[in-house]
Amino acid sequence: MKLKWGRMTFSGPCPGPAVTSSTGFSWQMGHRWIKLLQFLQFFKCHNPDFKDRAGSFARRNLVHHITTITSWEAKLTEATRDGKILVANFSAPWSGPCKSIAPIYSELADKYPSLMFLTVDVDALAEFSTTWDISATPTFFFVKDGRQIDKFVGADKVELPKKIAAVANLASRF
Repeated sequence: MKLKWGRMTFSGPCPGPAVTSSTGFSWQMGHRWIKLLQFLQFFKCHNPDFKDRAGSFARRNLVHHITTITSWEAKLTEATRDGKILVANFSAPWSGPCKSIAPIYSELADKYPSLMFLTVDVDALAEFSTTWDISATPTFFFVKDGRQIDKFVGADKVELPKKIAAVANLASRF
């Protein structure tokens, strides 16, 4: 049995208990393979340049998910204290446009660490969301020192990065 990983090839016997699937197919999973899988998981978690199966780089998640008023207030206070502009994405987990823009929003959070990125669940915070006059999801608010400085509505994958770049440029002037 051989396993290729990049330029490395692992081979050898696979002693160990047999594992049988519900369809009756059986194979053996030896301790060497278990150790290999553990090593690969460790490598993935501790190597920032590791590419996962989708080919994207593993990275820290800099988007904070807000589901309570307390967590909103804490992040707003933190952003104000640190002098950061807060980017709040009011979205719904069931919304197609929200799902489609989420990976881009996450990439932008990685690209602009000088901004604080939040995702506010409009279902979990329905009453709070109505105070922000949300007419569609996703809606992005840009907040500086507790005050709204800009707003962007929609899941436009071209315009959102431009808007966030402009806000980041504005933040660098403060």
